[in-house]
Amino acid sequence: MDLWDVFAVLIAVAGPPKVILSFAQLAKGRDRRALRQLAVRTTATAMLCGVVVAMTADPLLHLFHIGHADVEIAGGGIFFVYALRLVLDGHTETPAGSSTDAFRALLLPYVVSPLAMTSIIVLAVTHKGWGWSALVALAYAAVAASNLLTMLALTYVLHRVPRTWIEVAGRLLGLLLAAVGVELLIVGLEGMGVIARSARP
Repeated sequence: MDLWDVFAVLIAVAGPPKVILSFAQLAKGRDRRALRQLAVRTTATAMLCGVVVAMTADPLLHLFHIGHADVEIAGGGIFFVYALRLVLDGHTETPAGSSTDAFRALLLPYVVSPLAMTSIIVLAVTHKGWGWSALVALAYAAVAASNLLTMLALTYVLHRVPRTWIEVAGRLLGLLLAAVGVELLIVGLEGMGVIARSARP
């Protein structure tokens, strides 16, 4: 696995498609300036979290005697619960108001996304050495930067998109995210030897 493979994986699990709908939910009741500030603030925090997780993944797993499968099961469970709420409620945000409420609304799906953090940990421990962990951190920072550019671009069009479209898209994404959460759980259980699946066609 090289840097490009890592970047491709992180784009798939934590790139713009996983962020824009959650961000779009917050457009109601907020002006462009507030949305831009929210995008910058959450991206900066997400970058910091991702870099710290990547650089400390290996020693932390050893310190707490945690295996890859344990991380996958925990991340998959949390991600499934979040996706289930997205499907049933149609949204995950707190009422529009303070910037703290908005930041909190993006905390789970973006700032400390279970899927993203799990992926970073698994990728960071694929190879030994600080150099590889730094490359994983760099790849995640690049993905977060692409998320920021996407969100900043969206601030100019979100207020023109009908609310119903956002709700429908959010529920559809929730179905896909729930499936991703289940997949993580299954992979974790396979890694622990609890279950076994037949080879995929």
